[in-house]
Amino acid sequence: MNAIVTPQIRKGPPKPSDALSRIGGKAEPHEMHDPFDIGEALTTLSLSGEAVTVFPAGWVEPLLARIASVDPELPHFVFDFTGSELPPSGKAILVASLGGNAKLQFELDQQWKTLPGQPMHVAAEFPPSCMVLNRRAARRVETPVGVNYTAVFRCNGKLVDLPLYDFSETGVGLRATPEQVFGLHVGKKLEGVRLELGPNLTLTADLEVRLLRPFRTFLLGEQVQIGCSFSTISMQMKETLERFVTSGAVERRAVAR
Repeated sequence: MNAIVTPQIRKGPPKPSDALSRIGGKAEPHEMHDPFDIGEALTTLSLSGEAVTVFPAGWVEPLLARIASVDPELPHFVFDFTGSELPPSGKAILVASLGGNAKLQFELDQQWKTLPGQPMHVAAEFPPSCMVLNRRAARRVETPVGVNYTAVFRCNGKLVDLPLYDFSETGVGLRATPEQVFGLHVGKKLEGVRLELGPNLTLTADLEVRLLRPFRTFLLGEQVQIGCSFSTISMQMKETLERFVTSGAVERRAVAR
């Protein structure tokens, strides 16, 4: 397994106070099925070290774990149960917080066997779906093929020009080669980014890097997904972007991930 090694700034082992409740029956979550989006959510948890609350079937008290790594190419990831005990074989419901304002919940049914030489690490495959409460409340629009959508900014004194693959009212998604992301890290502030959204709209905003996830494509080879949120954007530009997103001016890109 060619896993992502998470940075050392992540949180320490989960504490009992980190435990979350399951999504309630009266809540209105939506289901996430796209493996790319599921991988993005799991990678976010891995990078932050956020606690994952594990409810084994038939148990009253939950267990706590973290996601140690996510494979950049395959739908595989690894749990770290350090400071806890391992779940019994069978089904378990898992719940985690995404950025403090969203909750991710999914179910796994497996043997929970540890990896060789790693007594508290357990490998798992991506769940087929996840319930998500309040994730991506803003509509996300994918950029169309054949139109030049880019983000231009300076990083470490160099001018960087990266393609956008999607955007919303709250942020943008970029694509880069491993060489192009040198100097970027989660939490990095990008000031004065020029967003060129086709031939008719250019905006300037400050961004914050929220996600860096390697992946591989058939045509482009090794790539890195960069998820950014708007940290500063003028009200006029925000209103312009909202109109642009909600007007349906951009057709979703029909590309299989």
